[in-house]
Amino acid sequence: MARGKDPEITPDLLLRAYSIGLFPMAEAADDPEIFWVEPEMRGIIPLDEFHVSKSLAKAIRKQPFDIRVNTAFGQVMEKCAESAEDRPTTWINGTILDLYGELHALGHAHSVEAWEGSELVGGLYGVSLGAAFFGESMFSRRTNASKICLVHLVERLRRRGFKLLDTQFTTEHLKSFGAIDVPKAAYEVLLSEAMSGPDLDFQ
Repeated sequence: MARGKDPEITPDLLLRAYSIGLFPMAEAADDPEIFWVEPEMRGIIPLDEFHVSKSLAKAIRKQPFDIRVNTAFGQVMEKCAESAEDRPTTWINGTILDLYGELHALGHAHSVEAWEGSELVGGLYGVSLGAAFFGESMFSRRTNASKICLVHLVERLRRRGFKLLDTQFTTEHLKSFGAIDVPKAAYEVLLSEAMSGPDLDFQ
């Protein structure tokens, strides 16, 4: 993957980077530097091939959580940045927290949240631009919380006519929903199509 430092990343520059296939990461939460990343193989979830297992569908029908959108964006990011048993370190540093907070204020970064009463127990966040949604990170403090948020995200993207759900990389977890790896050249075609029209309304 191509990587290069840029000490002066602004929200506008960040959006332009997403539009051409780049995204930023840090080596660790306590590392102040940010790098541009452009994977040779890109993870996506084809929206028309999204798969929900029977067990998850059964769990969703029980409505275990109150699902909300954009009510606690900063909290979702902070929880995604926390270390957890299955993720001892993260790449979300203070600069990224600030930058995406600004994108949220501009209407380009969004969160889908799972609440249990007054407690935020799961969620995900990402960036919307054109007809694309770039998933950044998710967290779960209850069984199926982040999975259910992902299902709600996909339903929302479908209803609003989005064309591309970018996951950056694939994991076994995401592959269970239909995530695939596509070569850089193929991804660029999909991205160009998603960027060809106006910004769709995520909210």
